[in-house]
Amino acid sequence: MKPKVYVETTILSYLAARSSRQPVTAGRQVITRQWWETERKKYKLVVSEVVEAECGRGDAESVSRRRELLGEVSLFPLNERILELARLLVVPGAIPEKAGPDAVHIAAAAVEECEFVLTWNFRHIANVRIRREVERILSNHGYTKTTICTPEELI
Repeated sequence: MKPKVYVETTILSYLAARSSRQPVTAGRQVITRQWWETERKKYKLVVSEVVEAECGRGDAESVSRRRELLGEVSLFPLNERILELARLLVVPGAIPEKAGPDAVHIAAAAVEECEFVLTWNFRHIANVRIRREVERILSNHGYTKTTICTPEELI
């Protein structure tokens, strides 16, 4: 069985976006595209309804490209177990209240037993200080470790 990867919205956004003129963003786009082309078939890719909703925002052209990419991953619905775990992740030192959807991404990946959360969101998901506290909370509630990482780390 292939390892399961939760594809957070930033990944699909980087894939769908026009090439950026910002060097860091352009580099991340190249890495994301490389991962998508060479690595994704090694994994079962999943997203939650939150990713689907977030992909529906923005200009029509980007929305269309992101929706096309959504056709290549498995979608699962949110449930009370995911939402309850997300609420537990919104605490000082972990996910800030204003970043509730990011807590849902992590909770969804944990509940769905994903080995990885793939993201470029360094503010609230792949942030080393936040990640440490999130891992502690997940462990305290009996969830196996879900590794939060970037495409560069999963190549």
